Amino acid sequence: MPALKPTDFKAEIVWLGRVENNEGSIRSVPLNEMQLSLAGADGELHSGETRPSCVRVRSQHPEGTIIRNTRQLSVVSEEELGIIAEEVGLDEIHPEWLGASVVVRGIPDFTYVPPSSRLQTEEGTTLVVDMENRPCNFPAREIEKDRPGHGKKFKKAATGRRGVTMWVEREGKLSVGDTLTLHIPDQPMWSHIDSARQTGN
Repeated sequence: MPALKPTDFKAEIVWLGRVENNEGSIRSVPLNEMQLSLAGADGELHSGETRPSCVRVRSQHPEGTIIRNTRQLSVVSEEELGIIAEEVGLDEIHPEWLGASVVVRGIPDFTYVPPSSRLQTEEGTTLVVDMENRPCNFPAREIEKDRPGHGKKFKKAATGRRGVTMWVEREGKLSVGDTLTLHIPDQPMWSHIDSARQTGN
């Protein structure tokens, strides 16, 4: 029995980008297409089948521990970027400022798409949702460089709207204009989730 359910929710890729260096900036460079291997995007700083653990998984691993790389790509939605822009007082939020890999249009509440969901092109290239990408201060610094006075508002405005991190399940190509179909895990919400969130540190 299939464990993933194709849905009628579709997303259009409206922007692609790649972070090419780590010289004190997360800024990404726009692309028209992106070749993906199981290690992620070609030439992307965050590619690789493994990575050193970071503060986001500090409760599980000492920082710097080599772990599986489920943060190969940063995917955000055009709709949520529009809300962030309004709240920080700008006409738009450029994906480059966020170090975004992919911007999609068409899936509501994109940041809260269930973990382990898939986005799949018509040709079969498949990305897997790891989890929500929590806002941090790095995009705020990029915004501040180009739009002084607005960067400090980013972290609050982006809470719940920062998109998701994803990894490559099936190799292939992404292009601006591609349509992605959302596939979700065919399972109910764990009934103890609220209780679990209230335990631990």
